[in-house]
Amino acid sequence: MGGSSALKGSVVVITGASSGIGLAAVEAFARRGARLVLAARQEDALAEAARRCKALGAEAIALPTDMTDEAAVEALAQAAVARFGGIDVWINNAAVLLFGALLDAPSSAWKRVVETNLFGYVHGARAALPVFRAQGRGILINNASGWGLVGAPFVSSYVASKFAVIGLSESLRQELSADPDIHVCVVYPPAIDTPIYERAGNFTGHEVGPLPPVSSANDVAEAFVDLAEHPRPRRAIGPSGLFLYIASRLSPALSARLMGSLTRHFSIRTEPCTPTLGNLFTPKGPHAKSGGFDWLGRHRRGRGPIF
Repeated sequence: MGGSSALKGSVVVITGASSGIGLAAVEAFARRGARLVLAARQEDALAEAARRCKALGAEAIALPTDMTDEAAVEALAQAAVARFGGIDVWINNAAVLLFGALLDAPSSAWKRVVETNLFGYVHGARAALPVFRAQGRGILINNASGWGLVGAPFVSSYVASKFAVIGLSESLRQELSADPDIHVCVVYPPAIDTPIYERAGNFTGHEVGPLPPVSSANDVAEAFVDLAEHPRPRRAIGPSGLFLYIASRLSPALSARLMGSLTRHFSIRTEPCTPTLGNLFTPKGPHAKSGGFDWLGRHRRGRGPIF
């Protein structure tokens, strides 16, 4: 049943709520008694996420939303206000992933990643911030990535979008300096065990996966909860996330070389894979928190990184 934390009764909007980090966040906030507004593209998976909330004793509404559609995102915010009277926390989390060298991946696929991962967050901020200003308070949480701190080969669209999300967050924080009770928080997860790799667009010719060490989606969800209770500008996740955050600032060149080597040898697997657009334009499963990867990045099907 709903918990007795400081978040009980708060209104939390979560995008990308049907799987991975988003679904983990849904459960984490539901356990604390928040009232939830869930957004993702696939209606049936989103409805299942809402059912999980209700099973945990939390009130939730599910609104199928494509974050690339600014009008739809604005309608999401208005629906939250109409149902619950306001928005306390807005979590920009929906994201897609594309693997492939810049010259190998279709331009339309590259653009779609930026439209979802960056403009989806812009749309979310433009929808949430007027509500926050009318209330005089609110917390915007932008889920970035360790790949937003250090570049990596074969994921240029994702890296570019996440670098941009970090810059967007820094700029918004300055624009809101006269509103001390409106907070913009950015999260830097390391590699996380979610289905995003199985659903990614892929033009490398090989299976792909996360870099070890791989963390749980629950770790990121708990960081969201912590920021909702105690907002601060930046939040790394776990020892590996903290290491990457510090290393990227102390030695950008060394961090870039290390990330390049790790991505080539661990994210790009030995097994062949036919080119695919994944879920870039059309949502697809699996809709689960976990992608089935262990701490070393090995998949339950036995597909592992190149050592």
